[in-house]
Amino acid sequence: TKEPQMATRSFASSNDTSAKAITFEQLSEHGWAFTAEGDPNTGIVIGKSGVLVIDTQATPIMANEVLKRIRTITDKPVTHVVLSHYHAVRVLGASAYGAREVIASNTTRDLIVERGAADWKSEFERFPRLFHGAESIPGLTWPTTTFTSSMTVWMDDLEIQITLAGKGHTAGDTIVWLPQERVLYSGDLVEFNAGIYTGDAHLGEWPATLERLRALKPEKMVPGRGPALKSKAECNIAIDFTQNFIRKLLDCAKSGVAAQKSLKEVYRDTRLALDPAYGTYPIYDHCMPFDVSRAFDEASGISHPRVWTDERDLAMWTELHG
Repeated sequence: TKEPQMATRSFASSNDTSAKAITFEQLSEHGWAFTAEGDPNTGIVIGKSGVLVIDTQATPIMANEVLKRIRTITDKPVTHVVLSHYHAVRVLGASAYGAREVIASNTTRDLIVERGAADWKSEFERFPRLFHGAESIPGLTWPTTTFTSSMTVWMDDLEIQITLAGKGHTAGDTIVWLPQERVLYSGDLVEFNAGIYTGDAHLGEWPATLERLRALKPEKMVPGRGPALKSKAECNIAIDFTQNFIRKLLDCAKSGVAAQKSLKEVYRDTRLALDPAYGTYPIYDHCMPFDVSRAFDEASGISHPRVWTDERDLAMWTELHG
C-alpha cells in the first residue's frame, strides 16, 4: 500500500490559486445548478415571479458571478435565499442578492451565534481563493426567517420544501426539495467527486440522514460540491460516495482510539484506508486533517464539535504534518 504523504506541506488550500471552470445548467423546468469543478455549488430555483437561491458563495463579488448567470435567463428578482448550513464559504455572499427573505434552520442560526465569526476567520485562512473580493463582505449573514423542522415556500404554483434533514455535515443541515420535479438541493450532506469535509460533523448520525435523502427518490440533485447529478442512479451513487466515506472514516477513528493511538497515528492509518478510493479528488488533502480530527474527537466521546479557530487550525496542521 502506498504510504500517505506526511511531510510538511502548505496549509490547507492556501496555495490553491487556480480558477475553476463554471457550469450553469438547467436540471428541470424550474431548477438550475451553478457548479465549478469541486468548488462550493449554488442552487437556483426560478419561479414565475421570483428566484430562490440555495447557498450564496463566500463573498458578494463571487455571488455576482451567480447573478450574472441568472440574468442570462431571467430578470426576475431574487426574493429568497436559503442557507443550507452556517459555513462562511456558503453564506457570506448573501447580501449581493437583495433577497427579502434569508431562510435557515433555527439550529443553523444558533451555530452562527456560537461560531460564525470564528468560522469565517478560519475558513478564510484555509482557502483564500474562495473568498475573492473578501472586502465586499458586510459582516456575518443572519437569517430573517427560521424554522424548526420544515417549511414550504410557494412561488406561485411551485412548491419548494425546505427541511432540516438531520445531523450530518453540521447539526443544522437544510435541504431544498422540489417535489413536483424531483430535484434535490442537498447542501454538503452530499459531496461527490470531491473531498468530503467533516470537520464540524456528526459522523455517527450522518449515514441515517443520507438515507432520508435517498428515500425521497430524487431524480436530479445538486450536491454541495461536485457536478450536478441527472438521474436517480447518479443520485444514489453520490449518496453512496459520501456515506461510504463517512462510515470508513469513523470506523478508523474508533479503532484507533480503542487502541489508544495518537491523533497523528490515527491520521496515518485513515489515510492508508481512504487514499486509494478518495485521494485523487479535489480538496481531499485539505479536508483530511480536519476530518480525522473531528472523527478522533467523536470516537473519544466529544459529541458537540469543537469550534475551529485559525489558531487551532494551524496547531492541528503542525501536529499532523510538522
